[in-house]
Amino acid sequence: MFPSSSSAAITLSIFVLLFNGGCTLDLPKNVTVPAIFVFGDSLVDPGNNNNLIITVAKCNFPPYGRDFPGGKPTGRFSNGKIPTDFAAELLGIKELLPAYLDPTLQLQDLLTGVSFASGGAGFDPLTSRLASAYSMSDQLDFFKEYKEKIKSVLGEEQVASFLSKSLFLVWCGGNDISTTYRIRRAEYDIDSYTDLIVSYASKFFQELYEAGARRVAVLGTPPTGCGPAQRTIFGGITRVCADDENHWTLVYNSKLSAQIGPLKNSLPNLKIAYVDTYNPLLNIIQNPHKYGFEVANVGCCGTGRIEVTVLCNPATNTLSCPDASKYVFWDSFHPTEKAYEILTATIINQSAKELL
Repeated sequence: MFPSSSSAAITLSIFVLLFNGGCTLDLPKNVTVPAIFVFGDSLVDPGNNNNLIITVAKCNFPPYGRDFPGGKPTGRFSNGKIPTDFAAELLGIKELLPAYLDPTLQLQDLLTGVSFASGGAGFDPLTSRLASAYSMSDQLDFFKEYKEKIKSVLGEEQVASFLSKSLFLVWCGGNDISTTYRIRRAEYDIDSYTDLIVSYASKFFQELYEAGARRVAVLGTPPTGCGPAQRTIFGGITRVCADDENHWTLVYNSKLSAQIGPLKNSLPNLKIAYVDTYNPLLNIIQNPHKYGFEVANVGCCGTGRIEVTVLCNPATNTLSCPDASKYVFWDSFHPTEKAYEILTATIINQSAKELL
């Protein structure tokens, strides 16, 4: 079930290769990536939830963002940058990927890509309703609205070409597994529930294709059972990883990965790839010192055992660790900027091999 230490070494070598001596990835000859577009949940939400009134799935307040440029909270669920920022930088597009709903967006921001992701979202529509988040359907509607905005600048034919060369990242499913399945267990076993959410995911990818996407990276769900909160709630007195949740995640990832072939075969000119994030992050959690971390079982914010979103706030900041770079997790659910940086190197390396 768990990867070997050699896999950890491979992941670390990818990190060194991509980040040593520069922060951009050498693309194949004659390949361009004009923009990056992102859909999903809090792992890739740079602040789309900021203006939602009733949700608790937002973090546009300290100590979130304390290590972000300028030391300000932006709505990113981390102490600093998140995977979308590192992905945009690695591809040589821009340093930060903004939220589509950021009221300060400029035209150039739109023309180089944005994130439509919403903290708390899931492929299961119930997941987004539980968190009062923007659903995947809402995010797709935002993308269609976005297309209309740039048509006036590029023209319809140019928009189609522009989108076909852009990279689309979709990272969703963790909230379905860690939250909604526990609510739905009375009506579904894990096999039938993962069938349900993968069917929603497949429909989303088809609709994304119809909206113009041609290079799509589908990110699997990381080992959420090893997050500090899941350890605290389900890991017993020793706070071990919640193995049942990790098992559910592996079942889901396996089925999600199996959908890639049929989608590729049925949708002309679609390049779509499944990207494993489960094993790379698990390697970091199990072997933190190999990656320069000291703590992997609690987060930096507050006590690190339960604090996330509204519980990770200025009042709990007095308990927070002084140096987040020593921690794999920032709060009880989301990794630190440093962990995200390492993980994103793996994501973009695999995406580039299969899609560009």
